Amino acid sequence: MIDIHSHFLPETWPDLAARFGTPDWPWMRHTEAGKAMLMLGEKEFRPVYDACWSASRRIEEMDRDGIDLQVISATPLLFAYDRPAQQATECARLFNDSAREICCGGAGRLLSLCQVPLQDTDAACKVLSGAMRDGHVGVQIGNHVGERNLDDEGLIVFLQHCASEGAAVLVHPWDMLGKERTHKYMMAWTVGMPAETQLGIVSMILGGAFERLPENLRLCFAHGGGSFAFLLGRLDNAWRRRDIVRGKSTGLPSSYLRRFYVDSAVFDAAALRFLADVMGEDRVMLGSDYPFPLGEEFVGELIRNAPGFGAAAKTRLLGGNAERFLGIAEA
Repeated sequence: MIDIHSHFLPETWPDLAARFGTPDWPWMRHTEAGKAMLMLGEKEFRPVYDACWSASRRIEEMDRDGIDLQVISATPLLFAYDRPAQQATECARLFNDSAREICCGGAGRLLSLCQVPLQDTDAACKVLSGAMRDGHVGVQIGNHVGERNLDDEGLIVFLQHCASEGAAVLVHPWDMLGKERTHKYMMAWTVGMPAETQLGIVSMILGGAFERLPENLRLCFAHGGGSFAFLLGRLDNAWRRRDIVRGKSTGLPSSYLRRFYVDSAVFDAAALRFLADVMGEDRVMLGSDYPFPLGEEFVGELIRNAPGFGAAAKTRLLGGNAERFLGIAEA
């Protein structure tokens, strides 16, 4: 069993506000033994516990849930895409080193995705190459950089570089749209995240990104691809009826499903069954969003208990597809 979508935070890191002389950087406020509050400047962002930084606690809970391998990536709050590229580069190297340190304590059962200063294509490519040499298996990126979606020229060049380096790419939603209307009730997570993820996929399809990217690029969209699979019929219908919808795509949106994976973080058995029907059982991988509060509490439980999947299909969803995505098994 391989969980391809889990997050880490270092137990501590340097005071970035002091280092760079600007406010509102993320930092950790430890509240009691094994517990902390992730802060953004003076605002509380998310309560966390020591599974974020303790390899031994993580392994203990992996054993509890029967997880063999787990892929860790930073919370997107650490991306620093809205900062000067040099500062984002420093942050990437800092948190990438922290990820490798955690993995070194994981008895070979933890793999890591790096982060890069995606606002600067040349810097991002350089950081990725160094991170792959350091032992990362790929990279986690946000689904946009400011107003630039995933069909942006610089982001396509970066993804081409990922393919050439053999890096698996996890696309994670962040900096959600509609902030003014979704600030209550965590709607930025429950409404904004699925919309952002769908926007990332659709921008790649209609913006012609897949036409320019090699087929050996291993790409996964987190959170089940957001609302994409559930609204694909609407998108195909629009593509057929209005030529202005088609953009630079050369085929129906549904014809691109073999170009990417999604994870299983949909938290509902019927939704998981529908997602696998749309994407194919070989394109869905176990992803938990562990160890954050809105992640899967017992990792893998949804797939293991979901009706309508045979033993072979569950084996693919729980680990076989991830081996192919991560490049640790032959296709």
